[in-house]
Amino acid sequence: MHASTVIAPGFTRRRLIAAAALGAAAGLAPRRPRAQTTLSPQAALDQLMAGNGRYVSGKLNSFDEDLAVLKQKTAEKQEPFAAVLSCADSRVPVELIFDQSIGHVFVTRVAGNVCTPEIIASLEYGAAVLGTVAIMVLGHGGCGAVAATIAGKEVPGQISALYAPIRPGIARVGADLEAAIRANAQYQAEILGGASPVIAGLAKQGKIKVVAGYYDLASGKVSMLG
Repeated sequence: MHASTVIAPGFTRRRLIAAAALGAAAGLAPRRPRAQTTLSPQAALDQLMAGNGRYVSGKLNSFDEDLAVLKQKTAEKQEPFAAVLSCADSRVPVELIFDQSIGHVFVTRVAGNVCTPEIIASLEYGAAVLGTVAIMVLGHGGCGAVAATIAGKEVPGQISALYAPIRPGIARVGADLEAAIRANAQYQAEILGGASPVIAGLAKQGKIKVVAGYYDLASGKVSMLG
């Protein structure tokens, strides 16, 4: 389990967010919360990948941990050590594929695992307030959002709004679907690490790592993308 943060009485998370906003408005770097995990950024990534190894081998331990956590008081706080930006695809159950228990991973999900302002804001909250030390942008095999963007056909409603943020990754490798899925994950990780002053600042200080990964639906294995 991870070390917990002690917050002074009356100092709520809302006030933490307000303080961070005031600091940003003043041109100051966001104030880092007290460490809620003792893991280094690399150790956090290693823990995610070790959990994926247990998932692939069928030796999960997170369910036992979940039962123990549910017996404790968990409503008041969360202490995730890592964050994952995943596709909304129902075949990518993030906590399960990394064999992580309740409260360990801060997960954001959107079709195509793209970095929208809302997604970036959520991951900034995870980093600046909750103390996550690693972020993985996770693409997956057969991603429908990337496939639809490659096809470029007319679609109903607002589905085509996904095309624009996915196209730059596709432009790097062409119309090969699997190559485009990987390129999109890498591109979104680059956007996240550069477009967010909060995350970029923490990364420059070595306090967080932003990486891209690829989940193979058939094998269940997650691969880190260079």
